[in-house]
Amino acid sequence: MKLSLYWGSASPFVRKVMAVAHELGLQDSVEILDSAAHPVQRDTRIQAFNPLAKVPAAQTDDGTPLYDSRVICEYLDTQANGGLFPAAGPARWTALRRQALADGLLDAALLIRYELLARPAELQWPLWMEKQREKVTDALDAMAADLPDPDCHDIGAISCACALGWLDFRFPDIGWRDGRTALAEWHAAFDTRPAMVATRPGA
Repeated sequence: MKLSLYWGSASPFVRKVMAVAHELGLQDSVEILDSAAHPVQRDTRIQAFNPLAKVPAAQTDDGTPLYDSRVICEYLDTQANGGLFPAAGPARWTALRRQALADGLLDAALLIRYELLARPAELQWPLWMEKQREKVTDALDAMAADLPDPDCHDIGAISCACALGWLDFRFPDIGWRDGRTALAEWHAAFDTRPAMVATRPGA
């Protein structure tokens, strides 16, 4: 198997894909293609794989385009028979729900970041950013109330860990650990997994 992947060192969604690849031992089968994804100045190179010009965007060795992170991660898991996506049943719906929550947290946080970086200061909307922060807070509280078991490393756990790691990287002021001791302890332990160490975000 070979997968060509448009990549960004700071993208939490790219990190999720790469963490899955490392968990499955497929990291050497992923060809990294550099890109400059941006919400306004779209990188047209990425559109060869994803018409939305968003990362992660991938292409299989038979030419099949794959996007977004959820699809790419499930493809990798299928290729390796890895079990990071549990079979149909309660465990699967829990894992997928946790993935959706983590992705939603990131969507809200990214909207704040785009508002601050891509929109001129005089056009920024403080109420918009406040409401996105509320979503982040609510998502964190939901995570804290639904911790994966210590030995769980499925797509739900990986997604949550990547989301929390990205908050540390881009929004340390949020202080997500405050009042969420169990979540902080879970993340500290999970973040020592080799797949997480190998995929920590860079500027």
